[in-house]
Amino acid sequence: MLHYEGILLGLSTFITIGIFHPIVIKTEYYFGTRPWWVFLLLGAGCAVGALFIESLFWSALCGIIGFSSLWTIKELFEQEERVRKGWFPSNPRHRSNRRSGK
Repeated sequence: MLHYEGILLGLSTFITIGIFHPIVIKTEYYFGTRPWWVFLLLGAGCAVGALFIESLFWSALCGIIGFSSLWTIKELFEQEERVRKGWFPSNPRHRSNRRSGK
């Protein structure tokens, strides 16, 4: 009998990373780094939730989403640096919370 859970979790991880990548870019573009706490709450909530889900598959998926959300905090601040270096466009209409003091 074949067990597809591992393949599905791998695919889910791939999709989760693919979803969070543009979320980081758009969040930094429109809001700067200010919403980092949203990702902290989502990540912590999913990580804690994973502890209480009985199904191994759904618990693992919740953990994957939670830790991807926590990783997004790091990426959000790194995206700010990439924008500062000119690697990504900055939003000219948004006065973000950039550390340069502008």
